[in-house]
Amino acid sequence: MFFGMMTAAACAALAGQHPDGVVVSDATLVQPAPTWMPVTQSFYRPLPVQVPLCRVEGAIEGNIGFELWLPVEWNGRLLGAGVGGDAGIYNYLDMSRRVGEGFATVTTDSGHKATQARWMADTKARVDYEHRAVHLTAVAAKRLAERYYGRAPDRSYFTGCSGGGRQALKEMQTYPGDYDGVLAGAPGPYMPLQSVRMLWFALQQARQPEAALSDDDWSLYEHRVTETCDASDGVRDGIIENPMACSFDTATLLCRPGQTEGCLTAPRLAMLNAIIAPMPDESGMPMDGGLFPGVRTRPGPPSPLLRAMWADGVYDDPNWDAETFRRTADLAAANRMMPELRADRVSIGSFLARGGKAILYQGWADPSTNAGPTIDYYESLVHAQGGLDRLDDSVRLFLVPGMYHCRGGPGADMFGGSGHMSWPGDRSRDMLWALIDWVERDEAPQRVTATKIVDGTGAFSRALCPFPQSARYDGQGPTDSASSYSCVADPLLAQSLADAGD
Repeated sequence: MFFGMMTAAACAALAGQHPDGVVVSDATLVQPAPTWMPVTQSFYRPLPVQVPLCRVEGAIEGNIGFELWLPVEWNGRLLGAGVGGDAGIYNYLDMSRRVGEGFATVTTDSGHKATQARWMADTKARVDYEHRAVHLTAVAAKRLAERYYGRAPDRSYFTGCSGGGRQALKEMQTYPGDYDGVLAGAPGPYMPLQSVRMLWFALQQARQPEAALSDDDWSLYEHRVTETCDASDGVRDGIIENPMACSFDTATLLCRPGQTEGCLTAPRLAMLNAIIAPMPDESGMPMDGGLFPGVRTRPGPPSPLLRAMWADGVYDDPNWDAETFRRTADLAAANRMMPELRADRVSIGSFLARGGKAILYQGWADPSTNAGPTIDYYESLVHAQGGLDRLDDSVRLFLVPGMYHCRGGPGADMFGGSGHMSWPGDRSRDMLWALIDWVERDEAPQRVTATKIVDGTGAFSRALCPFPQSARYDGQGPTDSASSYSCVADPLLAQSLADAGD
């Protein structure tokens, strides 16, 4: 453990102007008494911090806000913490959790504030959000850390989920020198297409209120599919190990004459079938792969980010009428105006050549950034790099049964990802530490134990396996323990990988 300079003066000396438009507005030595937390309205609510640190607050090029926390007892590593959604906030949750483990931690608002109206109409803010802000923040954080500690970080890592997962992929693809390892959760590699799907079906339901699906409707569908397919993995536990193995006839959900509960009306069933099927373009050709069986989606109005994407980012028109939305043309327009919003580039040779490692993780049941596109991206990486054996040395994907978006759902969803509980130094239970051991010891993660936390304690655990493997029950041990499961080749995932290469 490296002990940095502990005086308030050493910390305060970081304030002021630095190269490349970096301005540190405040640099304060924080001495928890006995704990400390920053004041924030951020979605990423911090945990109580118990270690002394130098809190650095600043901006880059005027609009890119960042915070860097430099612990007095430093483990020599820098950790970038990504943010999701439309950003504009700081990831205090991962910062506060990991700074206690000795990481210098840094986060950025991606170039705008959450309170900033129509920020996507600002070209610079939009491009910074796409990719520049995280990169420039990494560069600034390394320089400031070196000035404070007297030496540069030994290794640098990045963790994020959802939009933060997309940021992790962009770092790997576009700025391979920033981080030695990235942990990318639910990354939504082709965000514009996912956004088209969300907005299109939200509009369809708004146009047909009698067919709009409620949260209860989605719960009914999810429950019935789980009932049908739960035991396909050898264990009846309310979790489907691999939805690809599931076959479900949605017609069984149709209300019988006189039935009003536990069923779907004909218009709602038709809407359900449309949403879970591949989304067609205007000529009827599929634009995506649809949803896996049992995957629910968010009911109600679409995320405000979707409207902002086209009203502000594409058309710069606050009065843009969503009723004019066109799937094919507006997808092309989004790609033209925000080309770096996509994070599906497979040319990652520079990242691999310098020894970079990446772990991707994805909930099978994710209703927001669906599993299909993440699997598709990983399969594209496999074929671009010349096969699984070659990619497997540097990039691995872990699919999480029963997990929703980044966390939540019936499955075990705590394994050291972004926003998760951590198990410091335990590579078997904490994906960040599995990534660190992969980078620093060349020990690739063979499996990771995920835990379901209920009322503060572990309710059950399951094994997470690298693609194309799945967990298989040994038929003897307790079904609620990861030790009773082994990682074995999954023929359906293997076939999906083979089909993707045809």
